[in-house]
Amino acid sequence: MMTKSEELFLRAQKSIPGGVNSPVRAFKSVGGTPIFMDHAKGAYMYDADGLRYIDYINSWGPMILGHAYEPVVKAIQDKAVYSTSFGAPTELEIEMAELIISMAPNVDMVRMVSSGTEACMSALRLARGYTGRNKFIKFEGCYHGHADAFLVKAGSGVATFNIQTVPGVTAGVSMDTLTAPYNDLAAVQQLVDDNKGEIAAIIIEPVAGNMGCIIPQPGFMEGLRAICDKEGIVFIFDEVMTGFRLAAGGAQERLGINADLVTYGKVIGGGMPVGAFGGKKEIMQHIAPLGNVYQAGTLSGNPIAMIAGYTMLKTLKDNPGIYKGIEDKTAYLHKGLNEVLTASGTPYVINRFGSMISVHFSDKPVNNFTDAASANNALFNKFFHAMLQSGVYLPPSAYETWFISNALSTKDIDETIEMAGESIAAVLNQS
Repeated sequence: MMTKSEELFLRAQKSIPGGVNSPVRAFKSVGGTPIFMDHAKGAYMYDADGLRYIDYINSWGPMILGHAYEPVVKAIQDKAVYSTSFGAPTELEIEMAELIISMAPNVDMVRMVSSGTEACMSALRLARGYTGRNKFIKFEGCYHGHADAFLVKAGSGVATFNIQTVPGVTAGVSMDTLTAPYNDLAAVQQLVDDNKGEIAAIIIEPVAGNMGCIIPQPGFMEGLRAICDKEGIVFIFDEVMTGFRLAAGGAQERLGINADLVTYGKVIGGGMPVGAFGGKKEIMQHIAPLGNVYQAGTLSGNPIAMIAGYTMLKTLKDNPGIYKGIEDKTAYLHKGLNEVLTASGTPYVINRFGSMISVHFSDKPVNNFTDAASANNALFNKFFHAMLQSGVYLPPSAYETWFISNALSTKDIDETIEMAGESIAAVLNQS
């Protein structure tokens, strides 16, 4: 007898390419049938069959306070009666921009958009317009959305599907995209030397989340900042995952590094489809209508997304102890996973930064995409399914970080650790 999720997946494949609206949801990496969700509350998601899962995806990051956080839900409900969209300016957009500026270092001005992809695409266009240069540097395994220029050696879904050359992306676009291994400053310097005066921007996930959680090595970010200063290159932090999660001021605050431009995603909408990019006034004033770098969006600054994001970010700003709380919970999970994975005898690496964490079944450190790809990802896939059957929902790919929410209880984490121990033992016994 089929589950409700299996029935829905068969039905979905008739009308939706692959049965999903974002590739990683198809479970192609880990195998099996994707789970169709019905509702969520706090630390839990509930599928179409009514089964409960402890959630470590949290809508890929933004549910810092957990699902269906009541003040956010009420704010959305109250605002919706005024209309779901105007296509005209509102005071709320100003309040949202002012709140972001008050929390994030080095952000003088903000432009709202509708997704993280749009934010990164627009920031790159702005950097090119500001500098008059075309080329840019990104890092192998970093994912900045699905705009053409970024789909070169990207991580996340592209890595999951083992797509290295993406049909539809022209050779001309690819030629302007220069790639370097994450944490390899010498490789970046070589690219800069080989393309003197041609590089508009360096864009990076300051703590990478699309090849698992990958932490910048000491001196790496400082070195990139120095190169950008020397060469007149715009330094872009993609904080779609790290923004307002690692700290009120995001990765800039936690790492003590100043970016020239910063991009944000659904975190500024409390999980609603929204994004933004911002940065130094000197650069941002080149965006139309102030300048001649064009960027537009009919639904940018959508009032429902704005009130959801404003409510969540204001909660985080007014309650800084939340950051210590979720970081402590992540450390507690790390400690427990260490114990049960060590007891299993299988090689593993756990990477953690703030409330981001990932498990790699590897016998060496995981500091870049090559390291992540050479881990025993087939073992991770089996581990994923064992955890899923035990009621723990991990990201369905070895190339994704896990996200911790404030809604998780110690009991939830203890249950997760116990299930991890049982899952890895069961998987290894099958091998």
